[in-house]
Amino acid sequence: MQDDASLVAEQQILILGGSGFIGTRLARLFAERHIPFRIGDLRQSQAFADQWTLCDVRRPETLALAMRGASVIINLAAAHRDDVRPLSLYQETNVDGAANVCMEARNSGIEKIVFTSSVAVYGFHPTPTDEDGPFAPFNEYGKTKLQAEGVYRAWADEDPSRSLVIVRPTAVFGEGNRGNVYNLFSQIAAGRFRMVGNGNNKKSIAYVGNIGQFLFHVLTLGPGTHIFNYVDGPDMDTRALVEFARSSLGLGGPAMRVPKTAAMVCAGILDGIGRVTGRTFPLSAIRVHKFCENTQFLAERVAQSGFVPPFTLREGLDRTIRFEFPSQSAASSAAALAGEA
Repeated sequence: MQDDASLVAEQQILILGGSGFIGTRLARLFAERHIPFRIGDLRQSQAFADQWTLCDVRRPETLALAMRGASVIINLAAAHRDDVRPLSLYQETNVDGAANVCMEARNSGIEKIVFTSSVAVYGFHPTPTDEDGPFAPFNEYGKTKLQAEGVYRAWADEDPSRSLVIVRPTAVFGEGNRGNVYNLFSQIAAGRFRMVGNGNNKKSIAYVGNIGQFLFHVLTLGPGTHIFNYVDGPDMDTRALVEFARSSLGLGGPAMRVPKTAAMVCAGILDGIGRVTGRTFPLSAIRVHKFCENTQFLAERVAQSGFVPPFTLREGLDRTIRFEFPSQSAASSAAALAGEA
């Protein structure tokens, strides 16, 4: 990555949403390479408080202050959870926020933007999908991410000297994250996990150590619009992912199974209770559906860009499990060594 570092070092970088999971990992890469950067976020950065400034993409005046002196914007800011309320926050943050970022980029003369979108723009498809779609987002998050892409593409089309990179990561996991992959591992570690369905459906996922390096890499790209799915392959099916986690955690035997139909009935009841009471539950119909669906995406353009991920998928999974569940993973390793002796 030395060539990348020398090219990136010439840029003045602003990371919007940089206090979050991916942003903090990316900021560490800049810090390790002594590359100047700033973070604009609603929340103070716990890791880089000195580089942080209060910024809300919904408020142009805060963006204008954050962009002073910047030559590159990396926008990670988003409303992304399934249970964001009111629903208008998706529009205000993801779409209106994109319009505000582009407006202030014009005012500040910034010619390069990296925008993290999402594979949610594709919705559910039975076969792996590349960057050309088709697009069929099923929730407000995916719909507003797709609309935001249109806003950024219109900005890029205004001037051929501008550089726009749109990265659509699949589900990202890693040390310190509390997303779907962590929740799966946590349930397995606690003995609460039940396999819904047969587990044959394949999942594209991405390790934060790789996606951070890729976001660093794309800063070297020149003018034009560049669009990438990001996936760490080869894809694993759900059963293989669960078996990998159980083995790493020292748990023997297969996971108990629950028919998808039964899980959907229970989830539907909880969804109904939630609509009446305003409560949210870890089990919902959309989460069951997502768990049992194939979610595979093609990311051949990543390799074509010259990027080589520093970690394999299994290395990323192993690093995450060892970090999050040190006592169980250490016991598993000790047992494996004892068996080899």
